[in-house]
Amino acid sequence: MTSSVRGLLTVDALTHLIQTEAIETVLTVFPDLYGRLLGKRITGDYFLKDVLNHAVHACDYLLACDMEMDPIPGYQFTSWATGYGDFRLVPDLTTLRVASWLDKTAIVLCDVVNEEEDSPVSIAPRNILKRQVAIAQSLGYQAMGASELELYLFKDSFETARQKNYHDLEPIGSYIEDYHIFQGTKEEFIIGAIRKHLNHSGIPVEFSKGEWGPGQQEINLRYADFLEMSDRHTLYKHLAKEVAWQNNVAVTFMAKWDERYAGSSMHLHASLWDLEGKPLFPGDEAFGPVHSSPLFRWFLGGWMAHIRELFAFYAPYPTSYKRYVAGSFAPTGIAWSYDNRTAGFRILGHGPALRLECRAPGADANPYLAFAATLAAGLDGIKNQIEPPPMFEGDVYAAQGLPQVPHSLNEAIHELEQSTWARTVFGDDVIDHYLHFFRTEQRKFDEVVTSWERARYFERA
Repeated sequence: MTSSVRGLLTVDALTHLIQTEAIETVLTVFPDLYGRLLGKRITGDYFLKDVLNHAVHACDYLLACDMEMDPIPGYQFTSWATGYGDFRLVPDLTTLRVASWLDKTAIVLCDVVNEEEDSPVSIAPRNILKRQVAIAQSLGYQAMGASELELYLFKDSFETARQKNYHDLEPIGSYIEDYHIFQGTKEEFIIGAIRKHLNHSGIPVEFSKGEWGPGQQEINLRYADFLEMSDRHTLYKHLAKEVAWQNNVAVTFMAKWDERYAGSSMHLHASLWDLEGKPLFPGDEAFGPVHSSPLFRWFLGGWMAHIRELFAFYAPYPTSYKRYVAGSFAPTGIAWSYDNRTAGFRILGHGPALRLECRAPGADANPYLAFAATLAAGLDGIKNQIEPPPMFEGDVYAAQGLPQVPHSLNEAIHELEQSTWARTVFGDDVIDHYLHFFRTEQRKFDEVVTSWERARYFERA
């Protein structure tokens, strides 16, 4: 009756748990443009009797609003002129699992479907990734990956942080705690609880560790196919915030919450397998210090060739770009190297474990968009046999003449706007929708007078 992965549920298992009152509520959710989970709390009986057969409705403005839930004019997908109608949320039952951190609750991720045409909503993040995954599968490839997601943990609660206007927040640690076990023990009441509930909710965890900032931790989930990995990543972020709230502390996944401290990343690992589960990156050709297949080189070549065009999918907000600082372990130059943390593309492993790591995405990235961009670029590299540049050796931060990551969201928007390739791969509707999204984030930022500006100019200007 249960899945082979602890915490995942079949419909039969859910039915039994609802009948025995072990489950009362099913969170029926989908990821929005920011990667947040939105949806409804469905009673168990109603989920079984109605939602399983007929899905559930939600307002389509949820894919055309901003962080404050304000409907944003200018989207073609929906608007006041169209009346902000409904779309349907169709449960993907492969994602059905126990939400062990909540009382008597299960959770399921949904596909967003047009109300009238009964077709996937093209601009929904999960659908964007599913389309790229389907293209890969049609070519005989299965994309496997992982995301190393970092966070900061604070003594302040979310409510206290808001009352303090997010100023003078106190991280739970007072010193850099990279790999520190003692400081990690002080944070285990939260980090351990997050690990436990992930494992109990169908999200296998490998480990956690202290990171480069005070109060900064990284929790690594077991790798999976790109779609499952994005689902796990999204649930991890949601779960971590709720566990923190339950314990009267706060976490943040901002890519850079304070200029004094290291940013938080989402290092993205990728490899290609065939549909029977055989890794396709290993091979007999010498490539730097590894032996690889041509697919490995071409995937890397395509990824590197298109990264500037797709960078907004890795760094979606103005604040995201404050992470890219020399000597910070975040990349500034676009280069590849073997096991070199100064390079934006770090090659790891040998044989079946051979994989690519891109260190560009921040912890604030929407994983569905980041993995979709990665797969599209890699597949284009294979299609066109794009060769990567020569391997870089040494300190990328000190190198001269290397192409650089975009320095701002405005620069990344310009790169995406100019990309005819991105429009061909993702479609005009998708690119136009996200250009408007990114421009809105930049515009909102540009309209605000910050505390830094007041401190600098109020008296002395």
